[in-house]
Amino acid sequence: MSTQDTRTRRNVTVLVMAQAILGSQMPMIFTIGGLAGQSLASNICFATLPISLIVLGSMLTATPISWFMQRYGRRAGFMLGALGGAVGGIIGAIGLYHASFPLFLLGSLFTGIYMSAQGFYRFAAADTASEEFRPKAISYVLAGGLVSAIVGPQLVKLTADAYVIPFLGTYLAVIGVNIVGSLLFLMLDIPTPTAPAADAPKGRTRWELITTPRIAVAVICAMVSYAMMNLVMTSTPLAVVGCGFDKGDAADVVTAHVLAMFAPSFFTGHLINRFGVERILAIGLVILGAAGVVALNGVEIENFFIALVLLGIGWNFGFIGATTMLAGAHAPSERGRMQGMNDLLVFGGVTIASLASGGLMNCSGGSAQEGWTAVNLAMAPALVLAGGALIWLWLHPKDEHGR
Repeated sequence: MSTQDTRTRRNVTVLVMAQAILGSQMPMIFTIGGLAGQSLASNICFATLPISLIVLGSMLTATPISWFMQRYGRRAGFMLGALGGAVGGIIGAIGLYHASFPLFLLGSLFTGIYMSAQGFYRFAAADTASEEFRPKAISYVLAGGLVSAIVGPQLVKLTADAYVIPFLGTYLAVIGVNIVGSLLFLMLDIPTPTAPAADAPKGRTRWELITTPRIAVAVICAMVSYAMMNLVMTSTPLAVVGCGFDKGDAADVVTAHVLAMFAPSFFTGHLINRFGVERILAIGLVILGAAGVVALNGVEIENFFIALVLLGIGWNFGFIGATTMLAGAHAPSERGRMQGMNDLLVFGGVTIASLASGGLMNCSGGSAQEGWTAVNLAMAPALVLAGGALIWLWLHPKDEHGR
């Protein structure tokens, strides 16, 4: 093992722990966000707006946080993200206490700061890695989500009804998670990028980067993989409860889904090295489509479990594949502008999907089953777009720079 990868493994260990502890707040909030919104909103069509605001906050802060990390380092950026998560938890708790939907939404917007910072864990894993170890480093960090997939929903079960005000205990737990998790970053060892000399090459502009074929396809596939996963996952608790099951069932389905999102990470990097990133991306898109097919074939609890497990696996292959493709297609000097732009676009797509999810679920037809059908049918056009982009890349040769 090279000295380079020895340091990378230490950083990966820290990031895995951060993904496990800090990352648990995301399944917590995604499990109860729509249900809490449903109880606070004056119009049921806005029930999933709190989740949409989280994603919007992530989209709006992706570029500033990327710049902040480029200037001050990953450690400072990740601690800033944890601070945003803690502030979001505080404001969310106050909103629940006062039954104020606007305050609750403001808290969700601040939570988006954490979600944006968490998105850079995967890039941080690749910062000090060799080319061979890079896909494995990215996969291992995302594998930390296995613990968060178990811890998050179980914390919901323990805290959702801990106080007279539903879900207040969950948001208090979110505050604690951010405070404890932020201490992990003191052990992170990723050098702050050296400021370029005045006469150093500036690298490609944002337009030149995004019009590079390999980068463009990576961004499209990341957007579709994440947005379609979010589209379906956002509505899942509402669909499960609306089809006659209880909040505990909804939490269990979300647990299975998040486990499926991260469990393949132990071998996704190996599969990418063995079969190539394009093939793994293609398989991910096919599995996402299969999730929709299962969901459209019934609303028994088994359908929810199978569909959401497939949705998680498809996201894993698609998102890790797209991240690996992107990480190898730009230079270190281009990292700040490219990674920030990528997450701006990805979470922009996720924001649209999250907003659409609530409308489709609650305002398409007269029943939860009809809304659930609309949500899953909406995946088809985006999957066709990503599949077409990937086929186009296969048909066009590229040089070693990914152009």
